This record gives sequence, structure tokens and C-alpha cells, in this order.
Amino acid sequence: MSANVVFIGLGNMGLPMAQNLVKAGFLVSGHDLVKASVDKLVEAGGKTEADSMAAVAKADVVITMLPASKHVESLYLGDKGVLASAKPGALLIDCSTIAPEAARKVAAAAKAKGFDMLDAPVSGGTNGATAGTLTFMVGGSKQAFDAAQPYLQKMGKAIYHAGDSGSGQTVKVCNNMLLGILMIGTSEAIRLGVANGMDPKVLSEIMSKSSGRNWTLEVYNPCPGVMETAPASKDYAGGFGVDLMLKDLGLAEENALATGSSIPLGAAARNLYDIHSKNGAGKLDFSSIYNLLGKAK
Repeated sequence: MSANVVFIGLGNMGLPMAQNLVKAGFLVSGHDLVKASVDKLVEAGGKTEADSMAAVAKADVVITMLPASKHVESLYLGDKGVLASAKPGALLIDCSTIAPEAARKVAAAAKAKGFDMLDAPVSGGTNGATAGTLTFMVGGSKQAFDAAQPYLQKMGKAIYHAGDSGSGQTVKVCNNMLLGILMIGTSEAIRLGVANGMDPKVLSEIMSKSSGRNWTLEVYNPCPGVMETAPASKDYAGGFGVDLMLKDLGLAEENALATGSSIPLGAAARNLYDIHSKNGAGKLDFSSIYNLLGKAK
């Protein structure tokens, strides 16, 4: 199995995703502003080039994983960007989490130049990226979705075609808004139980078998010591950062304004994460919101 893949954006998520493509036998050229990340991909069997757009010009597939909408728009739409450099027939896959409106804008520009493009944000965190078990929420044509399968299947386990361009980002925005709300609600409930003298492990076990059960309670418990594998038991290191959750809740709020939707809990969650970030917790895992709701022990 071989294909010329260019992967731009080798951060905490992008690097292990690109490494999984290398493991699968694809020829992967990796690019990032951080040289150490590029070096890690090369050590894993990938390659790189000094000029990323020269690499794009030869690629059959271009995959990007960037921080925000402005970075995606700049990379794809710039005078010397991906759309100006890619060869005819190249498949474009953006795995960043950005505004649905931005995804539709870039996809429309790609279509005008004859390219198939997908917005394919992911869920599953760094552990899922490393294990190749990510969930992909994909927006774009069915033709492009089918063409992307050989690559997405080596990086993820659950791959869903959400609909037309922008649909993948819409699902991601909705999912992460709900995740932020659930994390705050779970933290509140555990805090209340602990204040009444409950053992948080016992409380969490009972609630996880009751109608309040949810992913944050069962898999990503925010109370230190309840789950050894959760970031809460590792001083909230690693995982999904507070500032990233704040960014995604901001995308939900922007989209709600654009569509006239009501998201009172989403807005409240964003405000709480904003306060938490400004208190210096921006780089901690988002489950550290537990500390904002009571004294850390």
C-alpha cells in the first residue's frame, strides 16, 4: 500500500495520526512549525521537505490538522496556499475543528478549482489518535468520503458521513458543546455528594448505573483519585485542554448567533470555562473545571 500523503499540522493530535498512516504503509510527508514534531515523524518512517507547498504539489492526498478557522483559511486560500499548489485530482481532508461557516467557505473555493474536499474533525483525544481509534465526523460529497476511506480507516475506528460540506464541523461543535456541559454538570454533582460526606468513587459508581450516567462520569471522571487513567488523577495533565474546550464552546456560541439558535447552557458553560482559563488553568485538562466549583484537595 502506498500513496503520496502530505500531512500539515503535527501537534498533539496530528503527529500520532500521521504516524499511524506511516505504520499503514503510506508515504507521508509531514510539516509543522515545530521542528521537533517533524523530526518525530521522520524517526517513525515519514519524510519532510523544506517547502511544504512543493510537497503539496506532488501529493495525492493533503490532510491538515490546524488550531483554528483562520489558520485553515490562510493555508488553503492564500496566494501560495494548498488550493493554488495542489495538483489536479488531489483529495483534500481537513481534520481541524473550525467554524462550519469557514469549512463551507474553503470547500466552496476548493470545488471551484475542481478539488474534492472534506471537513473531517475528530473525537477521541490524544489516546484515540495514538491508538488509531478516533471518531471521524465527515462533511462533503459521498464520492470524496468514499475516496478518503483508506486513509481515515487507518486513523479512526468510527467514520461517519454527516452530510454536505460543513456538516462534520456542525456535529463536532454540537458534540463538544454537550461535552462541556456534561463535564460541568458531572463536576457539580460529585462536588455536592462529597460535601455531604460521600465517597466520590461510590457516588460515581452508583450514578454511572443510574439515569445520570454519561461519558464524563464513566470514562473521564473529573474527581482526582476516582479513575487512575483519567487526567484528574494525573494533576489534570494531558488530555483536552481548557483553552481548546473554550475555543469549541466559542464556536458553538458563534454558530448559535449565526443560526438564531438558543443555547443557554452552552453559553453558561463557555462563561465558566472562560473564568477557569483566566484563573490560569488554560493548559490543564478541561475536567479541571472540577476545581473551579470547590476547593481543590
